[in-house]
Amino acid sequence: SPITKDSSTSLYSITLGPKDGGYVIDLSSPFSWRRCDPHDTILPCGSQQCVAAGRYQPHPKSCPHQSRVQIGVTESNPVTKSCASSELAVHNVVIPSTDGHVPKANITVNGVPFACAPESLFHTLPSGSSGMASLSPSSLSLPSLFKKAIGATAVNKQFAICLPSSSSSPGVSFFGNGPFYLLPPPGIDVTQLLAFTPLLKNSVMKHNLDYYIDVRSICINGEAASFLRRMLEFDSLGHGGVKLSTVVPYTTLRSHVYRPFLALFARLTRGIPRAKKVKPFDLCLNTSALGSTRVGLPVPWIDLVLGNGKNWTIVGANSMKQVSNDVACLAFVNGGERAEQAVVIGSYQMENNFLSFDLVGQKLGFSSSLLFRQTTCSNFNFTSSS
Repeated sequence: SPITKDSSTSLYSITLGPKDGGYVIDLSSPFSWRRCDPHDTILPCGSQQCVAAGRYQPHPKSCPHQSRVQIGVTESNPVTKSCASSELAVHNVVIPSTDGHVPKANITVNGVPFACAPESLFHTLPSGSSGMASLSPSSLSLPSLFKKAIGATAVNKQFAICLPSSSSSPGVSFFGNGPFYLLPPPGIDVTQLLAFTPLLKNSVMKHNLDYYIDVRSICINGEAASFLRRMLEFDSLGHGGVKLSTVVPYTTLRSHVYRPFLALFARLTRGIPRAKKVKPFDLCLNTSALGSTRVGLPVPWIDLVLGNGKNWTIVGANSMKQVSNDVACLAFVNGGERAEQAVVIGSYQMENNFLSFDLVGQKLGFSSSLLFRQTTCSNFNFTSSS
């Protein structure tokens, strides 16, 4: 399914039917939600799906304005942290199949459960949005439901996202395993470019559905930012860790990780003239004399050094946000002293990176920037079905 970027909200949506306005993808929501219509079938509160959805009550911190209810389900907008209690209904979803090269015949998945969201939850979503699409490891997420409906032979319990960097050209999402080819011809099977790292669970927080990875250090041009490794680990309350988010626009670091990271990047770019800061960023550079490379501005590369020895490399295209013709800012932000996670890897750092989530093998496949391979997330051939 195509992934579109909304330039005004920096949120990414997939299409789940011929007439919908797109569903914002979220890696943490326990179930999807939408603007229901009178023709939708409401599931009784005692149904298996409704009972399962009811187990996932939002954490108080993620839902500070929640009104407690005894029945129904509670869905939340992860951008605004607002919540609503409602009923669960079923809706038919239509997605194209693929041979990895081009779209093929559409597949209809009947009876997919969605919570019925009130208009209040649509604030801050892209204009015309149909709702929120769950890509979490929950039993009610789209990857789990597609696997159950379509069968193991066609769709394994895994999915991939490739976020576009432009609102004018879509990226792509896949459910199931590859191969998946990106142009130019004859096509690059991106599944062959992936390194893998384990997906971690937050075992302390009950029903936590976030995807975490084991980052041991953050290096810039091979030099480690000077903070203790334990600052990236979970503490006894389940706080900390490094999670992935498609609804947080820029990678956010807790202050004691952010400050040494920022100081190191500033030192390694001291030869580049500074520009006035632009919120929410703390370091902006005058790029008028910098030029550019195939992988973005020629600034030091940032490596997320993983526990299994792999590196997720972040190049200039994903580390620097161009805010005007001659000014670009380091696209990492300070989450404060008490941020719940040590690091949240945001969507800007994921753009033009192919990410494969294997929910059975509990591993993340990542390509680092596809610009290295002279392709992008917008290079899937959506134009042909032959």
